[in-house]
Amino acid sequence: MNGIYCGPPPVPRELWTSWNLDPVLIAALACMAILLRRNRAGLVGVAVLAAAFVSPLCALSSALFSARVVHHVLLVAVAAPLLAHALPGRRAGSIALPFAVSTAVLWAWHVPAAYDLALSHKGVYWIMQITLTSSAVWFWRAALARDRAPVDALLYILAAFAQMGMLGALLTFAPQQLYAAHAIAPLDWGFTPLADQQLGGLLMWVPAGLPYAVAAAYVARGGWTRLRGAVS
Repeated sequence: MNGIYCGPPPVPRELWTSWNLDPVLIAALACMAILLRRNRAGLVGVAVLAAAFVSPLCALSSALFSARVVHHVLLVAVAAPLLAHALPGRRAGSIALPFAVSTAVLWAWHVPAAYDLALSHKGVYWIMQITLTSSAVWFWRAALARDRAPVDALLYILAAFAQMGMLGALLTFAPQQLYAAHAIAPLDWGFTPLADQQLGGLLMWVPAGLPYAVAAAYVARGGWTRLRGAVS
């Protein structure tokens, strides 16, 4: 089980031939697509997972920390809310607990020792991906629950982006490169390891806010629609 799941870090000329055709992964994605075939959001969520794990982004994320950030943002801020929308919570239970767990999972996997282990061991790699995605789906199901008060949902969506932005800021301003897994490969892509880490931090800090803003707008629109219906 040792080794990098997506394969060794590619150099630029190899990237577009570095597709991940793992039959187990493809079968799992196909099963998800069949189960969610009647739900558009669910199918788009599966497509996002395919982009993260099948496309050359998977291989690129072995080389660049900044690509790994894109990979993780796709999982927790794009695929997860889409899958949660396809499988919404029926009752607005606690949102604080799934928020705390998903936040702890995200931060724990960015501890250098845990991160480097995940990128060097296929079993740990999948523990990382499954826990990141499942905890994020749990959070988004709670946030998008049908009877959730829109104000509560908006506050926690804002908090979810804020904690990711805080992690991104710490990585951006770290005085040294933190991850041994990306100590060499960024040089083939014209980055120093530290510059690659800083770019990843910036991506987590700023552009990652876009899917959270979209989710917040969706919640706000739904709340406004329900309010107008109640008034009329």
